[in-house]
Amino acid sequence: MRGLILAGGTGTPTSPGRPAPHPLVPVFDKPLIYYPLATLMLAGIREVLVVAPPSHVTALHHLLGDGAHLGMAVHHRADPHPRGAAHAFTVASAFTTGHPVALALGDTLLHGPALAPVLTRLTAVRGAQVLAHRSRTPGEFGVVELDRDGHVLAVEDEPGHPRGDHAVPGLAFYDATVTDAATGLRPRPDGTRTATDLHRAYLGRGDLHATRLGPGTAWLDTGRADSPADAAEFVRTVEMRQGHKVGCLEEIAWRQGWIDDAALADRARDAGRTGYGQYLRLLTGHPRDLTLLEPAPPRRTAAR
Repeated sequence: MRGLILAGGTGTPTSPGRPAPHPLVPVFDKPLIYYPLATLMLAGIREVLVVAPPSHVTALHHLLGDGAHLGMAVHHRADPHPRGAAHAFTVASAFTTGHPVALALGDTLLHGPALAPVLTRLTAVRGAQVLAHRSRTPGEFGVVELDRDGHVLAVEDEPGHPRGDHAVPGLAFYDATVTDAATGLRPRPDGTRTATDLHRAYLGRGDLHATRLGPGTAWLDTGRADSPADAAEFVRTVEMRQGHKVGCLEEIAWRQGWIDDAALADRARDAGRTGYGQYLRLLTGHPRDLTLLEPAPPRRTAAR
């Protein structure tokens, strides 16, 4: 499976009138783009294309390079006229055609116990697989309506009156027919082809499935003005209390066995005397247990 990250938009202004590229906005101790890339890496995906506006591509390439330092292949492509998530498959068709694809929006952060095994299982998708996360305000996002057995009944795009309380996070898995399905969609009147349009196409042929994310999995959508600050506070709390980093690309690559101890040490030296570099140095010599990336929640104690 290949990964596709849509890294568009602008975020927190760095100076009056100069908004920073949204994927580069810091979320605590790392740029936002690290989090969706980390999610794809947890799924075992080693070849990724980052699609971004032309003004972002150089900065993202400078940040992520070609992925060799992570034991990956990271490609970059400019989309001068973004027209929705499904439209991105037209821009990326040379990369995605004939391959199953995991599509991640660049403003999505997922974290929780046992997340990696769930993501790995979804890479063997038949048809299309969306995630479903219960939300108090599902109408602000895409919504998936499920029956009692978890079968998909409908998908909606930011509805005023949602037919369910499960929002769709910005991560979905598709089989190798996805590029043909996406490029074959009829554009909306405004010229866009959205993820919801793509999901409806799969639903129409009986191939759309959903996996519920349990209450132990955190999903943060950082697309709104105050959301990066909320996400930064979440990441800071997790890292300070649990002692491991969220979205640390080098750690995931090392625990996956994509880079060795020497490569990890090189990355630690590159990070210098920062807290990030110190963290990488502490990892060397420890077991490469992938489950340590998603520690279990605290155990409940019986009331006395």
